Amino acid sequence: MDFGLTDDQRDIQRTARDLLSERAKPERVREHAEAGRTDELLWSELCELGWPGIAVSEEHGGQGLGRVELSILCEELGRVVAPVPFLPSVLAATLIEHAGSESQRERWLGDLARGATIGAVGLARDGIAELVIGGADAQVIVLVEDDGTGRVLAAEEADVTPRASIDPTRTAARVSAPSPAGETLDGDVSAGVDRALVAVASELVGVCDRALEMTVAYVKERKQFGVPVGAYQAVSHRCAQMLLDTEKARCTAAFAAWTADADPERLAEAAAMAKAAASDAGREVTASAIQAHGGIGFTWEADVHWLYKRAQLDATLLGGAKFHRAQLAAILARRAGTPVG
Repeated sequence: MDFGLTDDQRDIQRTARDLLSERAKPERVREHAEAGRTDELLWSELCELGWPGIAVSEEHGGQGLGRVELSILCEELGRVVAPVPFLPSVLAATLIEHAGSESQRERWLGDLARGATIGAVGLARDGIAELVIGGADAQVIVLVEDDGTGRVLAAEEADVTPRASIDPTRTAARVSAPSPAGETLDGDVSAGVDRALVAVASELVGVCDRALEMTVAYVKERKQFGVPVGAYQAVSHRCAQMLLDTEKARCTAAFAAWTADADPERLAEAAAMAKAAASDAGREVTASAIQAHGGIGFTWEADVHWLYKRAQLDATLLGGAKFHRAQLAAILARRAGTPVG
């Protein structure tokens, strides 16, 4: 049995990496992040290539591919912390496609798939989401309440207040929309959330992978007393742990993406496992990357801090590691017939 990517999926991965290595170089990311604006040229190019709609069904204007293909793009965009609203829009499209009504799909999915409309998703309590990634630019916002229900809102139906966040490569906002504003998602919201979690976990894998790559390159070149710092046991052990955390996140995210397409009955546990592992890895790997870079790692001039900042927000997006470990425990307890308190 082959657990790797298919030839077509490898082509998508290779094309995405080649494109982004040219279009989202660190200096370009820095330029847009420091200015607090989206890279409109890059976003337009990604939309022309159909990336926002890669996993949206063809009947709704997408390419009709699977969650594995979407995960590949999320990972590659995470590697370069591209300053585009790809992930927020993909999350909104995912929730609307898998939990929305037919009229909601017809209204929003085509434009989301083309990138003509920007979306965002936020976790809310009593109609208030304190931090919605991409919310300041979004034309459609999906709010998922803590009781598991959800609503789709046009931006003008909510009070959207732009907010600064630790990660300036994407906008953020506080969104307030007390009921009955918007339209209720009448489908299985949890199924949409689980698929959205896979996308977030995949982006975190890309962030971790790039942080590890940069760190290994640095500790091979940086010398102290004529010896590369990577030769010191403390540094090499830290890099080994970074690799372990990254690969754990990669394996769980890949499994979750596969279950979304091939075995959806197992998706809830796979998505919880993937998001917990990726959230932990994102925080730990990027923090270790800064530490391993030494004094330069703590400076604004070092590019590694963009990865750290992206990881901090992605780690909490749609719930952090602790929350999803509790979700996984509850799923396993129900399967074993154990009462969940």
